[in-house]
Amino acid sequence: MSASKRKGTAWESAVVNFLRANGFPAVERRALSGSSDKGDVAGVPGWVIEAKATRSIDLAQAVDEARTEAANAGVSWHAAVIKRRMRPPAEGYAVMSLAQLARLIAAANGGTITDNTEERR
Repeated sequence: MSASKRKGTAWESAVVNFLRANGFPAVERRALSGSSDKGDVAGVPGWVIEAKATRSIDLAQAVDEARTEAANAGVSWHAAVIKRRMRPPAEGYAVMSLAQLARLIAAANGGTITDNTEERR
């Protein structure tokens, strides 16, 4: 296994361990699925989580990948969880579009946003 693959696997495992310790006992690393990948972390209902432990952070690529994998999995919610160098998993970045954040906040407060602002440019 290459060093970068090993680091990625370690980060995915760290994300899983953090989520398990914080109320998600069914969380696990997901097996690779090729072109129909459904994210790196399974077990959070309705969500795809894409874990990234790269030297250079490409937020757009990570969020786009999470969005594609959410579509593959047939779920609405997705986030990229980006490793911060020399920091514990709890201090990693959870990244999503502003449109999705607005929908998440609205849903948490009993409302909805019907305009699909994520598709507008």
